[in-house]
Amino acid sequence: MAQGNVTAASSDDDVLPQVGAWREAGMKVALATVVSTWGSSPRPVGSQLAVEDGGRFVGSVSGGCIEGAVVHEALEAIKDGKPRVIKFGVTDEMAWEVGLACGGQIQLLVERVD
Repeated sequence: MAQGNVTAASSDDDVLPQVGAWREAGMKVALATVVSTWGSSPRPVGSQLAVEDGGRFVGSVSGGCIEGAVVHEALEAIKDGKPRVIKFGVTDEMAWEVGLACGGQIQLLVERVD
């Protein structure tokens, strides 16, 4: 899965001010939110990552181990406008591919901010 050139804007926990600033600047934005976890997970329920259509992102949903895959899904949500629920876990082949080998599971809601 190609990730492209993805750069972090910052790692602050409160991403909503940046979402507002990007929207005011005319950028398209998607928001990923941790909606459930099981076992050992790097970030708690409610953690968020926001992505603007140029690929910059702010926040964290995994401490770095799946951010690239989440950014990819967020960019797709910006393009097609469809929310999606994605899940990563130690038993999923994709989890090993993106580096979530912590022994737990994490489920995220990714949606475009309109």
